[in-house]
Amino acid sequence: MRHSDAVAGSEGRPSFAYVLYIESSAADVWRALTDAERTAAYWGHANVSDWQPGSSWEHRRTDGTHGADVVGTVLEATPPTRLVTTWALPGGERPGGPSRVTFGIEEYGEIVRLTVTHEDLADEAERAEAARGWAAVLSNLKTYLETGRGLAKAPWLMP
Repeated sequence: MRHSDAVAGSEGRPSFAYVLYIESSAADVWRALTDAERTAAYWGHANVSDWQPGSSWEHRRTDGTHGADVVGTVLEATPPTRLVTTWALPGGERPGGPSRVTFGIEEYGEIVRLTVTHEDLADEAERAEAARGWAAVLSNLKTYLETGRGLAKAPWLMP
């Protein structure tokens, strides 16, 4: 179902890649990544943007506070096959700049191969944190797309 690897990013900074296969269409995967209501249904955050290159985006909480835990810029948007964004904490400059996330969406009949690459992570600790987070979120995304609902419990809360 999945494959993940640690890979070197630019300037030797850690990166993380995760590949999974989903019984879905590329268009549905794209909508699940970019539609605020859909991301809220499986991610616990609403991804909010107009998804145009150069636009900002926010990863907003769904707990009623609507605070953004991650912000960034849309670098590339080619529906329904490729989305590239920067990732940063709101209000803070990180040494070396923001990290970057690329979603590659490839349709093959009734399934989709989704490749998520998170590059330019600060260090090995941030890479390990990203690996744990992406595994939980992408498992929930797969369940959501294949069943119409997320997992019974938020997987990122599991000790």
